[in-house]
Amino acid sequence: MDTSTVDRRHLDFMLYDVLGVDALCAYPRYAAHSRETFDAAISLAQQLAAEKFLPHNRKADLEEPRLVDGKVALIPEIAEAVRAFGEAGFTAALADEARGGMQLPFVVTAACDALFCAANGGTIAYPTLARAAANLLEVYATDEQKARYMQPILEGRYFGTMCLSEPHAGSSLADITTRAEPHDDGSYRLTGAKMWISAGDHELGENIVHLVLARIAGAPAGVRGISLFIVPRWRVAADGTRGARNDVRLAGLNHKLGQRASVNTFLKFGEAGDCEAWLVGAPHHGLAYMFHMMNEERIGVGISAIQQACASWRYALAYARERRQGRHPDQKDPSTPAVPLVEHADVRRMLLAQKCYVEGGQMLAFHAALLVDRQRDADAQTRDEAAALLELLTPIVKAWCSEYALRANDLAIQVLGGYGYTRDYPVEQCWRDNRINPIHEGTNGIQALDLLGRKALLHDGAALRLLLGEIATTCTAAASDAELAPFAQELAVKARLVGDTTLAVAQRMGRGEVRRALANASDYLLLVGHVAVAWCWLRMALVARRLAPAATGSERDFLDGKVQACRFWFATELPKVELAAKLVATADGSAFEMKDAWF
Repeated sequence: MDTSTVDRRHLDFMLYDVLGVDALCAYPRYAAHSRETFDAAISLAQQLAAEKFLPHNRKADLEEPRLVDGKVALIPEIAEAVRAFGEAGFTAALADEARGGMQLPFVVTAACDALFCAANGGTIAYPTLARAAANLLEVYATDEQKARYMQPILEGRYFGTMCLSEPHAGSSLADITTRAEPHDDGSYRLTGAKMWISAGDHELGENIVHLVLARIAGAPAGVRGISLFIVPRWRVAADGTRGARNDVRLAGLNHKLGQRASVNTFLKFGEAGDCEAWLVGAPHHGLAYMFHMMNEERIGVGISAIQQACASWRYALAYARERRQGRHPDQKDPSTPAVPLVEHADVRRMLLAQKCYVEGGQMLAFHAALLVDRQRDADAQTRDEAAALLELLTPIVKAWCSEYALRANDLAIQVLGGYGYTRDYPVEQCWRDNRINPIHEGTNGIQALDLLGRKALLHDGAALRLLLGEIATTCTAAASDAELAPFAQELAVKARLVGDTTLAVAQRMGRGEVRRALANASDYLLLVGHVAVAWCWLRMALVARRLAPAATGSERDFLDGKVQACRFWFATELPKVELAAKLVATADGSAFEMKDAWF
């Protein structure tokens, strides 16, 4: 049985045939690269994922992190995998060559990360969180802070976290109470507690750099009064040597449904009154700085989610091709051989639905990752449009991908039947590992509110108009292909529906009906997400149709499969946006008007 977690032909198809990622080599920052160097990095990631991450995925799930003599104990394979990741240069994949980095494009790095996510979504969290912390420090920290805290992360010696949520506040960051008091030497002393901190305590490196949101004494209320601080687990001297233990204490471990390889912690700061912290950037701008890390992580969550779905789908597909059970409805003779599961129409439906969720989500996520790189374009208009589109697509990538990846996981379990529900097969762990992603980095409901209440309406809907304009361009190109023209016409209709629905919401909000207008935000996310994925599938089908005449054998099957998946998406999934649009545009009050007592 082929149980590999990646289809390299599909990855190449998305990156090069559809997205044209190799064109980034014309950018000065990536001039030293070529498709060959991109492929080499991806191949190395594929090898390391298979050799160092996948083999202990099940063991890490069964032997979750635990406290031993006050320290977090992890299975040794996690340290080995993380060390190999760093030694191969992936922790510093995005960093400048002058800092010892690979200086890879964000989209290529995302493709490499995707391979690790499919192999082991828990272990990969340690180095990718550290990298995201380093990326934030690169933008907002002082040179001295970069030398003391960022450079060791890039070298794989230090790790990093993001500390936002508190036990009483959860996602409501306006309510955090962690406080920072100025100290005579320019540092601060923090007091407070943070909950749900991934990779918050472990022995994988020399130090952990916590990036902590807190309020300076006298700061304004709400999110406008939040500042960002560096809080090292161990204090670091000016010459880079590690000093005494800082006043950061592990208060407990959170025992999770899945992704157990990644330790999740409850941390307390300043219980002894001596938690040294250093301000990043200007006071009261901490949330804006943290969003630099959070938005990067949200794309990462979307990719991680879709890769967990990809792993379970590929296993289910391999299983369905080998497992023989039952016969076709018109085969009445019980003495005839049983057919493979994949021959049954409903199993094919479930496998094709998984393919559509997975590959459509991958295409959307990598398109968003490419927008990060396009912000380095020489043309100012290209940079501005890329930034606006990225702002709009980030909550969709995070929330749509995590929502529908989980549905794909569920279908994979269903394909295996009773076996899928047991721990003897990996698809149940994929579902458990993936269940955190609709919660991670802001729940999907919060992402929906952000999309409808802010991103879609920002600057009079400028970013949404850009997205609809790109969709229109694809529809125009597809209209000249007789087979794809009906899909182009249907997508154009649904794109107009997105615009009309958004306008209806804007008008309602303009009348002051804000709560009611946003009550069905999750349906709006389905609407825009499904239309965006339909656009992705039409783009892939266009390229497949262009390449098909010269293709034979398995390559032709690969390309025909893309067109058929596009057909399936337009037949079975895209029609669902009609109801979603109606609920949003009419501000349906079925849930909004429900009273607590009525439950």
